[in-house]
Parts: sequence; structure tokens; C-alpha cells
Amino acid sequence: MSVPDFVKIMVVKRYSKNTIDNYSSIVKMTEQFFKKPLNKIDETELHKYIYHMVHTKKASYSYQKQIAMALKLYYKEMFDRNINLEFLFPKRKPNKLPIIISKGDAQRIIGKTKNIKHKSMIALTYSAGLRVGELIDMKIVDIDSSRMVIHLKSGKGKKDRIVPLSEKALHILRAYYKEFSPKQYLFEGQKGGKYSASSFNKLLKAAAKRANINKQITAHTLRHSFATHLLERGTDIRVIQKLLGHNSIKTTMVYTQVTEPMLQNVLSPFDD
Repeated sequence: MSVPDFVKIMVVKRYSKNTIDNYSSIVKMTEQFFKKPLNKIDETELHKYIYHMVHTKKASYSYQKQIAMALKLYYKEMFDRNINLEFLFPKRKPNKLPIIISKGDAQRIIGKTKNIKHKSMIALTYSAGLRVGELIDMKIVDIDSSRMVIHLKSGKGKKDRIVPLSEKALHILRAYYKEFSPKQYLFEGQKGGKYSASSFNKLLKAAAKRANINKQITAHTLRHSFATHLLERGTDIRVIQKLLGHNSIKTTMVYTQVTEPMLQNVLSPFDD
């Protein structure tokens, strides 16, 4: 029984591509660590491995949980063994606020991007609050310029949703389409097929550097900023929830902690 067999099972059970890639990578790394088949490994050894990943490799909260979930699924599907790793799930997620950039920063990043494909990708991500997976999975037919909407298909949680299409973003997209003529996916790699998420984050980081923005900028930074800027403009939090595709309003409420108008209305006692 091998990792490819595990991948086939996850594909049949309709796990997302990201989950399949992450889980298979975790299993491969675990095999490399032990240097023997995982069916020869007992629970105690797995517990020590996760401790090693947390204590020595400094695995993050989310990655620690992902390791436990991946290995639990692997043993269940491949060996029909129920292993107890839930007690190794981290108990409390760090309460970190999202990194936000201003509207001016977003405009500078787009303005400093000369490559029309890169400019289109950044503009579309920010203007619609997209996840990077939604951006690279998007096909040409998903852009409906007659209705000025974007149809996002099978996003996180396998849920489709409709988001508004920005007029300015559409103008940039048309210039890009005229020059590159993509065949199937809206943004394709040099050899065809989907553009990679890692390549997008690299080009975004380079664009932020050209714009003299010193924050750690990723695709999710643009998404966070989109939501925050909508909230600052007075958009109802429940509308933002639907635009972002959040299942729970609690997830969207984090943006209320970083909106500038709310902070600007607070007078420091030092200035009073």
C-alpha cells in the first residue's frame, strides 16, 4: 500500500486538491522520517513524531493539526486502523489579526505591476476578495461581463458563489485577454494548465516590494483588505460574509477589529 493508492482513495472520496496534496506530502515526510513502512509504526512512535514536528521543526498550529488529521485518515483508509491522535490537536488557535493594506497600497501594487497578466491576477484577487485557489481555478467562462459578476465554482467547502465583477478589473482583464488569449483557464502557466499558487504569491511579493510596502503580502492579504475596505465603506457584515463565502459570521467578524473608522473615532487619553 503506497501514497499513490492513498491519493486515489482521496480523489474518489472527492477531497479537495489542496487537501490531497497536503495529506500526501505529510505521509511522504513521515515515511522519510521513520525510514520504514508506516504499517510497522505504532501509535507511540507517531506521538513522538508529532512532538518532534512541534518542538524541533516548530510546526504551526494549523500544520500540527493537519499532520494529525492526515495520518489518522491514512491509517484508517489504508490499514483500517483507528489511531488516536485527536488528543494531540492544539487546544487553542493563536488569536492573530489579519494583515491589512490600505486602498492606496493596493492601488500602488497594481500600478507597479507592468506585466498585464500579473496585473490582472492581482487586480481580480483584490477587487473580488478571492482565495488564491479560486483565482487559479477560474475559467474564462466564469467571467460574466454582461451581468458584471464572477461565478466561483466549488470553492472552499465545495460551494459555488457569485461575486461582483469590478469595472476597472474588467478593463485590465480585457487588455490581458487580447494579448495572451488563454485557452481554458483564465490564467494559465507558461506550459499551459493552471497557474500555480506559489508563483502567484511570488509575483505578488515582488510587486509589493516595488511599491515599497514592507508588510508580508500574500493573496490572503488582498482578500483580508478587500473585506476590511468594504466594512469601512459601510457594507453590512452579512453581505461581506456571503461575498467571502464564510459559513459562519464569526469568521467575518474578525474584520471589525481592524477597521480604521472605528479606531479613528477613539480618542487616546494622551491627546485629551
